[in-house]
Amino acid sequence: MLLKIEAFLNLIIRVRRKHLTVLIFLLSILLQILSWHFSIFALVIGFMKKVVVGLSGGVDSSVAAYLLKQQGYEVIGLFMKNWHDDSVTISEECPWLEDSNDALIVAEKLGIPFQTVDLSVEYKERIVDYMFAEYERGRTPNPDVLCNREIKFNVFLKIALQLGADYVATGHYCRKGTLQNVDSTETYQLLAGMDGNKDQSYFLCQLSQQQLAKTLFPIGELTKPEVRSIAAENDLITADKKDSQGLCFIGKVRLPDFLQQKLKPKKGVIVEVPSDVPQYKKALPEFENLNEELAFYSEKPSYSVADGRVVGEHQGAHYFTKGQRKGLDVGGTKEPLFVIETDVDENVIYTGQGKSHPGLYRRTLFVTDDELHWIRTDLALQVDENMQVMARIRYRQPLQKAVLHKIDGGLYVDFEEKQSAITEGQFVAWYLKDELIGSGVIS
Repeated sequence: MLLKIEAFLNLIIRVRRKHLTVLIFLLSILLQILSWHFSIFALVIGFMKKVVVGLSGGVDSSVAAYLLKQQGYEVIGLFMKNWHDDSVTISEECPWLEDSNDALIVAEKLGIPFQTVDLSVEYKERIVDYMFAEYERGRTPNPDVLCNREIKFNVFLKIALQLGADYVATGHYCRKGTLQNVDSTETYQLLAGMDGNKDQSYFLCQLSQQQLAKTLFPIGELTKPEVRSIAAENDLITADKKDSQGLCFIGKVRLPDFLQQKLKPKKGVIVEVPSDVPQYKKALPEFENLNEELAFYSEKPSYSVADGRVVGEHQGAHYFTKGQRKGLDVGGTKEPLFVIETDVDENVIYTGQGKSHPGLYRRTLFVTDDELHWIRTDLALQVDENMQVMARIRYRQPLQKAVLHKIDGGLYVDFEEKQSAITEGQFVAWYLKDELIGSGVIS
């Protein structure tokens, strides 16, 4: 290589000054040769970063792996096996077997190493057991948010680092930004995906700076149609595969059947609450301060069976969640019944007719300090501070104007407009423009 470059330099020297254009052309060729050789050299001696991709057997992670390889990374594909507990059946089907095979075929097509890692013990302890405990308390957990925080970007990340990886990568539709601090450190941003229909930043609302530092999101700048097009152009088996609608790396789950394996059925009554009960006609008190006002608007109504009429029976209040319509099996009403509250202690489900029933709506929610999380720790509010944000209480909900108010013991999220079915156990996430900066469990 050095002899060739030396000969090329001698050729350049022999070019006379009057051939300046030729000289510039020859120098540009020399720079290209040097650039190519040094990139190969860097690859050989290990300058190229190693990335472990969570291959799920879907099109998004498949294209993520393809793009990383095209960018020159050393890519390893890992499939997470998250369930094989015979004491609890997630599903009669075994979609993870098909997904694992598809992931293997994609890895072979891309020419990258592939492994399967068994995380079923950690998944049961951190996700499934937590789900049962939350439903038993009358709360509705979000397993996808938990799976990202506890499995993909925790247990899985640690395994990847043990394999010598510099980063992990997933097929999430979101982006990562980097801010340079004055002390030469870096602050990482979790940004919404460019595809507004597929933005998945909400599912990553519990990630930390340490987790983001080691994470790449290769498809965050793409739309879903673009991802499928890339997969088709490269003959990836997952190009036309339907998106997964089930639990993280497990598959589709029929929740009542799943919960009944640990939370035993218990017959109770369904009560229909009219829209004109006294709970919805409280007079506004004189508030001495903002905290009193926020506490008033965040308080949910309290019901008893005497507030309405019994319209049916159920097999367990803990199987239902606020805002739910299906599964009540109650007919004969002008408008569909929606769950407005569940009382797991008395085993009563309270319902109201129609989407506009006042029992569904509240303006303010509260997050306790122990369930409050800031991705941007540098922006975390101190007591008595507030911040105007855009927020959402569920995936794909359009962002809503809200103000955060930090008090001793927690944080209020006060929305400009009342929100439907604010549900304990779910996550509220807040944004500044397209950056998700924090989140918390609705208390």
